[in-house]
Formats: sequence, C-alpha cells, structure tokens
Amino acid sequence: KQLDQIIIHQQVDLLEAILGTETSSKYEIKNPLGQRVYFAVEENGCFDRKLCSPLRAFTISIEDNAGREVIRVIRPLRCTSCCFPCFLQELEVQSPPGTVAGYVVQNWDPFLPKFTIQNESKEDVLKIIGPCATCGCFEDVDFEVKTLNEMTTIGKISKYWSGFVNNVFTNTANFGIQVPVDLDVRIKAVMIGACFLIDLMFFENSLDRL
Repeated sequence: KQLDQIIIHQQVDLLEAILGTETSSKYEIKNPLGQRVYFAVEENGCFDRKLCSPLRAFTISIEDNAGREVIRVIRPLRCTSCCFPCFLQELEVQSPPGTVAGYVVQNWDPFLPKFTIQNESKEDVLKIIGPCATCGCFEDVDFEVKTLNEMTTIGKISKYWSGFVNNVFTNTANFGIQVPVDLDVRIKAVMIGACFLIDLMFFENSLDRL
C-alpha cells in the first residue's frame, strides 16, 4: 500500500542462457531499496513454452517472503496481431487468489502498443501506452500509465536497459513500475500483471529480433 515504485527483476536461468531453451520465468519483486517483497514463478508446461513461446498461456503465482501466495496472474492463449482485433490479449489478476482484482486488456491500434487497466467489475480505470518501437537499444523503454482520456501521465512501466550481453543473449529483464502512492492497492497488483504481459509480448525473444 505504501509503495509508489516497484522493481521487478527476472532471474537468469543458466540452462536457458547456455542452451537457448525456454524455461519457466522467475521474478523477484523488490521495493525501491532493493529488498525483496515478493517472488513470482510462472506455471505452465514445457509444450506451451516451446510451441507458443511469448504467446503462451500461463499462470504466475506471486508469493510473499513467508511463501504465502498473495497474487495470481492468469493469461489465456490469445493473439497479439492487429489483424485479429477481436481476440487480443486479456489478462486476469487475482488478489488474494480466487478473488478478481482487475484485468489488463490489449486495445487495437495500428501503430502503438495500448492496454486498458480495468477493475474487478471490468470498468476502465487507466490506460497504458507504449512507444512505436520497443527494441530499446542502449536505452530504457517506457510504457506510460495515463488517465482514461490519455491526456495526463500518472506513472510508467519501464523496461531497463541491462547491457548488450543480457539483452541479446538472454531473455532476462529488469522492469520498474511507478504509480501514485495512493492508487488502489488492487490496481497496483493489476499493474504487476501488466508488467509481466508487456515482458512476454515485447521482450521475451531477444535473439529472434536480431
């Protein structure tokens, strides 16, 4: 409740880095001081990871330092292409698990990555708008969090540049989420889900973009 900034650090998987195989993603979620507050693990099968790669369905379980699951992120298998506007990405966030906190819905746009943050009743709350190019060579990539009219920026989800070796030869990533401190804590949980979705949609396959 007191945080206005969250750092998400994807853990390096040695097997994936050496062999190029796709393994379940693991993340540390930290406060601005670098202290771990949550640990997130992706749950899915090897078949999904290999066949569908960044399009894969997944469930991410987020646990506190005592090992209690506090947030669950559920992503079904859907499209990302603007050619299929009726079947774009939609992600559900539960907190506590079993209770819907909100949704992340991809919006159709021919040029920019756009998402809507919704509450548990599927009412629109915020917008997320990314840049036209998300390659982020030698610089951070910012997805701005905006009000519904898209006129005011109130925060951002940033993919931090982590160096040539990490960005090109591994899929690991560091993200930062900045939101108003008084934002509904359930919407903060949904923002974490949005960060995971952005990671898989735009930054999962570093080698494929060379």
